[in-house]
Amino acid sequence: MTSDTPGWDAITARLDEFYPDVEPQHFGTIIKYALGGPDPIDGMSFYPREEPVPHWHIVTYGMSDLYERDEDAEETEESGWGFEFTMRVARAAGETEVPYWAANLLQNLARYVFGSGNWFEPFHHLNANGPLRQDHDTLMTAITFAEDPELGTIATPHGRLQFLQVVGLTTDEYDAVRQWHAEGLLALLAERNPLLVTDLDRPSALDDPVIRAAAEAGRERDGSSTGMLMIAGFRWSADEDGTIRLSFKEINAPQVPAGVKDRLPYGRELWLDGDDRTRVKLIPAAAYAVRQPGDGVLELDLPEAAFTALPDLTVPGVHPVPGTDRLVIEVR
Repeated sequence: MTSDTPGWDAITARLDEFYPDVEPQHFGTIIKYALGGPDPIDGMSFYPREEPVPHWHIVTYGMSDLYERDEDAEETEESGWGFEFTMRVARAAGETEVPYWAANLLQNLARYVFGSGNWFEPFHHLNANGPLRQDHDTLMTAITFAEDPELGTIATPHGRLQFLQVVGLTTDEYDAVRQWHAEGLLALLAERNPLLVTDLDRPSALDDPVIRAAAEAGRERDGSSTGMLMIAGFRWSADEDGTIRLSFKEINAPQVPAGVKDRLPYGRELWLDGDDRTRVKLIPAAAYAVRQPGDGVLELDLPEAAFTALPDLTVPGVHPVPGTDRLVIEVR
């Protein structure tokens, strides 16, 4: 006799390995997403944990093929999107009310994936543009992703499935991720928080001078893994005399020199993504060159003199870029 929920059963079997005697609080949707419901995640289980610190271990059901293989999907070795979300949220000892805000966050992430077709992987990161919990005074304003340190990756009847843990970050921790990389920062966090529990009330880990020094050393050694800056209000134009003009709003311009500094000196390209399909690719090179391959894309080869001596972009005006022929940055 075979089950009609083989994907669901595979997830439950993995959880039973870690929680053989724990009955989770489980919440399911009234109308499943496949039947027209608004929530892509069909269910979530909340496991109360006491060690190594009290927390809720949340696991979703719905990002993978729970019931049958999606016949319309491309043939892959993965079940559904290839992952289920997990999250570990700090709880007071003995607390029984689950963190509904975290459930809403996970559903919103699922809606993004199903709506956009873009999926998440370990070390991806995302700015929440506000506190992770709206009604709570917290420094947590961003998230990154890691393979769940306990559940890992499993094989299911429908393919490979990774348990992908959502990890909350403070604003300055997120800045460190963008300027360095998530893998490095998560390793530093895990030294004192091995299960990467998200605690809305904790201070920034970078308040610790040892961790801050390690993050800064990593940034100087490795550069940044962030290959694209999405900049509202950015555009480029070519004047009649051949001048290339990169134009930024004053509020967004200062992030550009930082992004360039953390990429090009390490031999890495940087994309600037603006409004209306405006995209510029900055490429470290021996000499300045300009190409327009089409579709709104501009490619700029920048010599060392250009990317190591960018002008001060905190000041409005038109700023020539050293080491180039008629490349200017406009701050408006």
